[in-house]
Amino acid sequence: MRHTTTDDEKILRSVLDGWKDAVDQHQPDQVAAHFTQDAVFQGLHPYTVGRPGIAAYYDAQPLGLTAHYRILETRRPADSLILGYLSVDFSFTDRPTLTVNLGILLQQMDHGWAIAHYQVSHLE
Repeated sequence: MRHTTTDDEKILRSVLDGWKDAVDQHQPDQVAAHFTQDAVFQGLHPYTVGRPGIAAYYDAQPLGLTAHYRILETRRPADSLILGYLSVDFSFTDRPTLTVNLGILLQQMDHGWAIAHYQVSHLE
């Protein structure tokens, strides 16, 4: 049973489309700008907290990396929070596509929505 609402998906897409564009264009600082200042970030390496660590993570990614996501579920635990569960395909120029599961928590800020928590799971 899906608990996804159209409004929550629209908000999630507005943030994720900007994240995806910055990932696809290898713009690490722009990627990090989609996160809160104190975001907890868990990619496929040890976790980091805050935008500088997020920018460094994406700066270390290979040129040509692209992301394609599908929203699987959303939840609204509070008025100012949206939980998203996604499948993301990260494509590379020199190796097979990596499919991961991504859990994110968006937080409503004064300037709009931003990612406060990002956690990747790679299930084989």
